[in-house]
Amino acid sequence: MPLLFGTRIVTSHPASDALLSDAPPSSSAPNPSLPRAVSTAEDARAAARDLFEGLCGRNPAAAAELEMVLVFCSAHYDRVELAAALAELFGPVPVVGCTTAGEITPFGYAAGSLVGIGFPRADFTIATQRIDDLDRFSIAEAPRVLRSLMEQRDVALAARADAFPDHGSFAFLMIDGMSRAEEMVVSALHSVLMDIPLFGGSAGDELRFERTFVLHEGRFHTNAAVLMLVTTARRFVVFRTEHFVASDAKMVVTGADPQRRIVTEINAEPAGREYARMVGLEGEPLTPLIFAAYPVVVRVGGEYHVRSIQKVNDDESLTFYCAIDEGIVLTVARGVDPVENLEEMMRKLAAEVGGPPDLVLGCDCILRRLELEQRQLKHVMSAALARHNVIGFCAYGEQYNAMHVNQTFTGVAIGAR
Repeated sequence: MPLLFGTRIVTSHPASDALLSDAPPSSSAPNPSLPRAVSTAEDARAAARDLFEGLCGRNPAAAAELEMVLVFCSAHYDRVELAAALAELFGPVPVVGCTTAGEITPFGYAAGSLVGIGFPRADFTIATQRIDDLDRFSIAEAPRVLRSLMEQRDVALAARADAFPDHGSFAFLMIDGMSRAEEMVVSALHSVLMDIPLFGGSAGDELRFERTFVLHEGRFHTNAAVLMLVTTARRFVVFRTEHFVASDAKMVVTGADPQRRIVTEINAEPAGREYARMVGLEGEPLTPLIFAAYPVVVRVGGEYHVRSIQKVNDDESLTFYCAIDEGIVLTVARGVDPVENLEEMMRKLAAEVGGPPDLVLGCDCILRRLELEQRQLKHVMSAALARHNVIGFCAYGEQYNAMHVNQTFTGVAIGAR
């Protein structure tokens, strides 16, 4: 069978399971140029203190060298306490982030933790804009968001022209993973960003599918998104990768509720029942592990994109992570070796940025992690992520330029100074 998905790269070359699987309770990576740290303390204030000391040592003045701190946190933390503690510790340094369905730490996969990255002012200028009321978001808002980001960036660059002569930019989006607004938001933002590459992830809540949050300006917000415009003198590569091969099994959505992302009928049969038949599991209970192992894909713009299933409902309908509509043709796919897929991508990224990346900021679909657990590859992948300096989170969906996708690993690889 032909390889259905590979790696997409955009390049810039400017001049409870609550413990870490492979890590001590809190630590930082031995790379001072882009500090990163993690804590598994259950108390929000203790975790924030661990993170601060991991990024800045015990010297509060060290925080002044950071342009921004990016954090990904377990949904079990008291959000008010965590936001307040981070704001107190880092002072005027902005702290942004989101809740997760699992974290990617300096030591690989984790759950129940707080992980963070510090971006030094010497190498980065970062502008942020929060988008509120996603349920009322319109395409007309995108130009306003971009103007705000560009104004912030231009002011910052003007203040450091001599020390920051060459630069390129990428955009990173964190968005409420229960908003069902990802498709409209990412499409609108990409249309105004033009040649600035965009990637991102949908916030999670440890597979509870209740409420997810983004952190901005000292508070956690729901029904909201945060867009970061990152400008750096370092080389970087924005990427996306999946690991599937096509099958000949195709099916047509004959009944759907697009607003709720629910498919009621496939091939004029109850959706859950027909999906099970098409993947050869007729009569078997449908679980997240089954959906992870047998994803369905659609062809858009000449490329295939995953449309992952979140759950089967009592009426045998299927709830999806992405937009779905009547008349769409779905193709069943199956996974190939995800670890080899990652290693191949990392070789390409290293060639693009001139050596092993200093940091890979990544958004990894929670369904990929579930698939790894099912295939008993989680620890192998976890070690690979740590070896390649990947920091990030497990998401309820991923964004790449104009597309909201699933069962995908998106991110940016940032080279050494």
